[in-house]
Amino acid sequence: MSVIGSPLGEFSYHSSQKIDIGTKVTLIFNKHKKEGIVTSTCEKPLFKTNDILEITKFYYSNKQIKLAQFIASYYFSSLGEALALMLAYDKTNTITSSNILHDNSIQLSQKQENALKFLQEHKVSLLFGDTGSGKTEIYMKYFEKILHDNKRAIFLMPEISLTPQMGIRLEQHFKESVVMWHSKLTPKQKRIAQEKIQSGEAKIIAGPRSALFLPIKDLGLIVVDEEHDDSYKSSSRPRYNARDIAIYIGKLHDIPVVLGSATPSLNSYVKFPHVRLKGGHFSTNKEFIYEKAVETLSPLIHYHVEKILQAKEQAIVFLPTRANFKYMICGDCGHHYECVFCSIGMSIHQKTHALKCHYCNYTQAIPQVCSECGSKNLTHSRLGTAEAVRVLQEEYKDANIEQFDRDSISTSAKLKKALKKFNDKETDILVGTQMLSKGHDYHGVTLAVVLGMDNMLNMSDYRAREKALSSLIQISGRSGRLKDAKVLVQTFNEEFFAKYIGQYEQFLEDEKKLRVALYPPYKKLCRVLFSHKNIQTAQDTMTNVHDNLLEFKNVEIVGFGKCAIERVANKWRFEILLRSDKSTDIIKALTYSKVALAEIDMDPIEFG
Repeated sequence: MSVIGSPLGEFSYHSSQKIDIGTKVTLIFNKHKKEGIVTSTCEKPLFKTNDILEITKFYYSNKQIKLAQFIASYYFSSLGEALALMLAYDKTNTITSSNILHDNSIQLSQKQENALKFLQEHKVSLLFGDTGSGKTEIYMKYFEKILHDNKRAIFLMPEISLTPQMGIRLEQHFKESVVMWHSKLTPKQKRIAQEKIQSGEAKIIAGPRSALFLPIKDLGLIVVDEEHDDSYKSSSRPRYNARDIAIYIGKLHDIPVVLGSATPSLNSYVKFPHVRLKGGHFSTNKEFIYEKAVETLSPLIHYHVEKILQAKEQAIVFLPTRANFKYMICGDCGHHYECVFCSIGMSIHQKTHALKCHYCNYTQAIPQVCSECGSKNLTHSRLGTAEAVRVLQEEYKDANIEQFDRDSISTSAKLKKALKKFNDKETDILVGTQMLSKGHDYHGVTLAVVLGMDNMLNMSDYRAREKALSSLIQISGRSGRLKDAKVLVQTFNEEFFAKYIGQYEQFLEDEKKLRVALYPPYKKLCRVLFSHKNIQTAQDTMTNVHDNLLEFKNVEIVGFGKCAIERVANKWRFEILLRSDKSTDIIKALTYSKVALAEIDMDPIEFG
């Protein structure tokens, strides 16, 4: 018996009734009523066991259990934690057949037809298509075929609550056959969606990574859109990557999996056959202007913004930082304000008159004088979205300027409202973070201002070049859809960005040479984290695990010590970074060496 959600192993319970493997039951665990799943039967043990309280009508299929076992073994979680990701099937539900209704408005070009044929010929394939090249139309045509074969499809998007436009397109074309699944659904919406999924009425299930774990019979296709996006990687246990799990599910069900992106990850580009779609439906031109500056609304930016406003056109402004500023520093003694619980600078939120930690959410009032020397000379660094909005509003009082980040767009309704206002030209300038690039369709943008690229490029991450270039391409791709556009990029690395901005495929080919024998996709990486309120406990535990790992010659210890952010939520953090040719060697080494305090992140994407 596995207790769903428990980090512990299996337990023995008894029942007078015969229970099928995979059945969901209720039981008493640690004096609390919990849900569990029957994983095996055994002879009556010598020790005392508790009775199962209730046998429910829900069950997990053999494929779900196999998937949970894979997640538990590869990502180092318990089976109960892996099963907690999944929704069980309902024994009382019968699959109903329904007429598939959709319009026939989608007509593919010959290039798109060829791309679709390529995707249909491969079990796992990559659709490498420029922004505006028609990837969505290809997905939808593929969905039509799957539905005609009486199969169902999963359409994964990085963050469903951030892409309402895609949901509208799917629902317009496939009508009642579409169910949108995400965490922002109300309890009633979630219940209706589950009923449609269980009954089979829902043929296309669109959502973020959680949509992979829904109880879908007759699955025929999985599409992972924007496959490069880091949102597919879970930051809590089990630390799975939904893109990789989609591929595993494809093998489990023997169905095709399509990965799609305008800026695919090097991993997918190397591992899977790809079809290239160049160009787009837009006959407009983009001019890239590079300015050597550090995250500031410079005179050059103001000049181009003013021209846009005079022409009654629209602009987007990208910054990687929320709030007004990322850091507060004393100009006299150099003291900088860190969170009291985390080794990280606190962001300045002028609207709420607060310094806030974006790691643990600790908040304090903005100081008026330095707490160390009493000076009033408090300065700020790293411009944020809120400050950019404030400066632009002061400069252009008649313009409508909106903030577009997690601080201002907290619900799906707010997002839809903000996008509608922008596309209805009620908003002149949209100032935001990475949310700006999340697949939104901005019709009339003729200026894109991009700040903070050098900070991304200089991160201590082997994917820094890939992430920075991908972000710039994605953000610039939101402009110039109806009219010619300018993209103004603040960077001291013009040579790098200018070389590859229109040559992402060449970038991937060059990047391959830098990663061979060092980094994925040619090597496997694993990050082992140790976190404890007592710094000595965390360090000693790391040292013990490190010494045990030395016995495994097929696993290289790349480095170990304090994390770059050494304290989060009042816990001290240490880490070990491992590298090997095969994940099985890492799994074997860690199975032998790991301890309860070790948090294991296979295929990590965060190194900060």
